[in-house]
Amino acid sequence: MNTATPGPTAPWVSAQAARWRSWAPASLAVAGLCAVAASADPYLHATAARMLPLAVLAASVAVVTGHAGLPTLAQVAPYAAGAYTTARLTLAGVDLALLHLIAAAAAGAALAGLLGVVLVRHRGTVVLMLSLAAAELTATTAAQWRSVSGGTDGLAGIPAPRLLPGLPPLLADRAVLLYAAAVAIAATAAAVILLGGDRRMLLAAVRGNEARAAASGHRVYAYLWAVHTGAGALAGTGGALLIHTHRWITPADVGFTTAALTLLAVVIGGATSLPGAAAGAVAVLTVRDVAAADLPGHAPLLLGALFVAAVYLLPGGLTALPHRLHRQRILPTRLRRQRHQDLPAGSGAARPAVRSTP
Repeated sequence: MNTATPGPTAPWVSAQAARWRSWAPASLAVAGLCAVAASADPYLHATAARMLPLAVLAASVAVVTGHAGLPTLAQVAPYAAGAYTTARLTLAGVDLALLHLIAAAAAGAALAGLLGVVLVRHRGTVVLMLSLAAAELTATTAAQWRSVSGGTDGLAGIPAPRLLPGLPPLLADRAVLLYAAAVAIAATAAAVILLGGDRRMLLAAVRGNEARAAASGHRVYAYLWAVHTGAGALAGTGGALLIHTHRWITPADVGFTTAALTLLAVVIGGATSLPGAAAGAVAVLTVRDVAAADLPGHAPLLLGALFVAAVYLLPGGLTALPHRLHRQRILPTRLRRQRHQDLPAGSGAARPAVRSTP
């Protein structure tokens, strides 16, 4: 029996290369943040820092939408819970950033757990509409609950946090950028690690064939609820960053527009890639806040063009771009190999190596 010699690339090498390619968009975003931090322009520092809360929120949406398979707009609810928890703690005199992050993550997880009791039992359009209702109720509640949110006027003049007791507050734009980048990267990396291994495979199985996963003995609803709750903790962390970088909040910051932008960022970055979703959020805000600065009133048009271009030119999002470029590079080699295999045996062309086995 003749068998072709196996290729030199082992499966684990290909899997490792795929993981590296999935981090490529986020690596470029981090490189861009480093370049901005190295600049001497405080405006660039402040602009980049204010992009990072939405990047963390987009990563939480990617957890629910891409990994759990539940398209959602409701992540602004735990995002708002984390933001208002941080704001009220700061205004009450608690100014340690670590305490803010812990309390915001806990508040986001608690609210996401309550919403998840309902949301994880529905699929498709139904869960999307329910999550839309949750997003609208979040903005309405924030506008009406004046004792907590300040009403439609919002909360302004929130003091800056401190990293440690005795240290000065984070007021310098570069320091705020470096702090927000460190928190965003750490939170996203922790979520990626928690979603790795068997948990990722289990969620893929539930997403692909939920009935079969349930018949195999897996507690599907419990898994999805746990993922939804964990994503709420990630969104709550993003809410704390919103207060730390902006130092104000209004109901418009946690309304439908924010929910739609994060879902757009997930589509652009890649639904199953948390780093890609974060990079997609940076891309969306760059178009809206930087590129559209010279075209007043045209930000929605530019965002629409970005969305159309991403859907038609980058299926799979920014995360799939390195893989597509890699395929374009190796495609001619594959075609030449196929042509050699199709040549008759008597031709002078090179044949693929074979080995005989008994």
